[in-house]
Amino acid sequence: MNSFRRFYDRLLEVIAVVLIVAVTGIVVLGFTYRWTGYSLVWYDEVASISLAWLTYFASALAAMRGAHLGFSGLVNSLPANLRVAATLFSSGVTIFFFVLMAWVGTKLLPIIASITLVSIPEISQAIVMSAIPVASAMFVLAELLRLPKLLEEARRGPLVDHEIKEALESIGIDPVTGKEPRR
Repeated sequence: MNSFRRFYDRLLEVIAVVLIVAVTGIVVLGFTYRWTGYSLVWYDEVASISLAWLTYFASALAAMRGAHLGFSGLVNSLPANLRVAATLFSSGVTIFFFVLMAWVGTKLLPIIASITLVSIPEISQAIVMSAIPVASAMFVLAELLRLPKLLEEARRGPLVDHEIKEALESIGIDPVTGKEPRR
């Protein structure tokens, strides 16, 4: 399971990097054309769609790494059994929401299939909006893959905030024990 988690994390990271590079390229291209006195007809529409795609797909990566907003202080103030219940509830609500988004997004695609982009009429809005159900499903999978480790952490003790965990690891301190690894 850990190898699949690492693979999935890496896949989400690659998707996010590709989208960041694409958005950057589109914005630089649009700027360059405007700076030279020309304009790309499709720039504004494609740039905003690309940014939306980046937001959706990168949110799945953030979910995989536990980097979304949370209430770890509130959860950590609870006794172990309530901490586990609060963690389960939080993940359950998140999973429910994204399953609902994936379902509604899938139902929406056939409805908007005949609508096209204004600047590029060859591209259907269904292709553009497919990011919603696909990224929602990827978010759910990320949440499900992270859940067992999160529940184990909630049972063991206080949850470690994502940013604090990264900061401690960067200076060589184990975020769980608070100790430096033996050398």
